[in-house]
Amino acid sequence: MANGIIENMYELGPADESVQPQHLVILLHGLGSNGRDLISLAPMFAQHVPQAVFVSPDAPFICDMVPPGYPDSYQWFSLQSRDPQTMLQGVQTAAPILEAFIEDQCARFRVKPEKCVLAGFSQGTMMSLYTAPRYKERLAGVLGYSGALIGDAGQEGLHKMPVHLVHGEADDVVPVAAWHDAKARLEKAGFEVSGHTTPSLPHSIDQSGIDSGAAFLKKILQA
Repeated sequence: MANGIIENMYELGPADESVQPQHLVILLHGLGSNGRDLISLAPMFAQHVPQAVFVSPDAPFICDMVPPGYPDSYQWFSLQSRDPQTMLQGVQTAAPILEAFIEDQCARFRVKPEKCVLAGFSQGTMMSLYTAPRYKERLAGVLGYSGALIGDAGQEGLHKMPVHLVHGEADDVVPVAAWHDAKARLEKAGFEVSGHTTPSLPHSIDQSGIDSGAAFLKKILQA
């Protein structure tokens, strides 16, 4: 049972098990889901970055927005309140847990942080956009789907890295306005931001998002 630490994860390594992974992609799921959700993207991404290992952990807390006892439903932080300061405090509480996980996985696979990407969906994107620039070493980049930027992007000392954001224009969970806000604030702070919005797409990932995300991973990891 999740209790503030990451206890479980799913992974997919290079097809050739004799190959030492050269890249690490950490997949961060959204509210009420689990690591099995985003690991399903790994086989599609792996076609473009075949030397990468993909790791998708369960978030460290039981989701507080589903009925008690509902299995395999986790969260990085509570979204009972959408107050910006409350959400920031939630992200800040979970960030050290994620930072420790990044360090552990880089050491485990002997991959340098500069070859590690955080890729998230919804709340996982919120965690990625906050944690990656504040990690002690510069990571390769952030791939974010259907998320939002929590906190200040212009803070001194942040690592500036490539960011690729994809969002559905019909998203009724995290409105597409969050995409425009994140892109504008990140670019103003000096981040290189790419990505797109997709007409009629709700709170989900479609094939165009997978394709552009895969191209982004290939670009930043095989540069």
